[in-house]
Amino acid sequence: MKISARNQLSGKVISVKEGAVNATVKVDVGGQTITSSITNEAVSDLGLTTGDAVTIIVKATDVLIGK
Repeated sequence: MKISARNQLSGKVISVKEGAVNATVKVDVGGQTITSSITNEAVSDLGLTTGDAVTIIVKATDVLIGK
């Protein structure tokens, strides 16, 4: 994956909790937990599950997850 955002952190998904529309995804990054709210559709499209290796992408006010 090649993107313009420079703030990228590798981590592992520690939990995915789906709600009515959005999911809360928690990612362990070197002993720190980063939490992101993304749509349930994005969770499904990415196939996110606990234990997945992911990249946290921080740009301006958004935190994105790439797999």
